[in-house]
Amino acid sequence: MTERLRRTNRVRRRPEFERAYNSGIRIHGRFMMLFVTPNGGTTIRLGVAATRKLGSAVERNRAKRLAREIFRRHTVAGGLDIIIVSRREMLDAPFASLEADYVAALARRDRTPTVRPDRRPASRRGRPGPASRV
Repeated sequence: MTERLRRTNRVRRRPEFERAYNSGIRIHGRFMMLFVTPNGGTTIRLGVAATRKLGSAVERNRAKRLAREIFRRHTVAGGLDIIIVSRREMLDAPFASLEADYVAALARRDRTPTVRPDRRPASRRGRPGPASRV
């Protein structure tokens, strides 16, 4: 019996990640940042983002494996997309601390507003707005 995530339990496409980044709830943890958004279905799905800032390919893959295992052990109610953005500290932390951080972050999800409006249009991302000019 394999314990891998099925295709139906994974966020795979870039527009799905961007939807979570733009309209989901952002939850900061010590070792990871979570983006949680409803997916309109009944299944819970996981997406993992491990950028090159995290380290080499070996380190990024380890972070992704840790995130998948945490997700597998701690499932929540269906109908959600959860994106885990790993931080560098995740690689050196004991697994029990990672689990505690994930569970605590999901518990904070219930205390945050459920809808977050888009911060700014897609064409202006990455550029400072008029209010930030000095």
